Amino acid sequence: MAAVTAACPECDAQVAIGGDAEVGEIVSCPECGADLEIRGLTPGRLEVAPPEEEDWGE
Repeated sequence: MAAVTAACPECDAQVAIGGDAEVGEIVSCPECGADLEIRGLTPGRLEVAPPEEEDWGE
């Protein structure tokens, strides 16, 4: 699949999504640095990634 772009939901900058990317993968916005989760590939769709939760080994 060819690379696509999608708008950053934080700053509206265009973020490149590589051709080998998968839904659920995390990418960073080159403009604002936000961590974004790929939610769709055709068309490209991004959402702000949820914060990582601590794994305390419980």
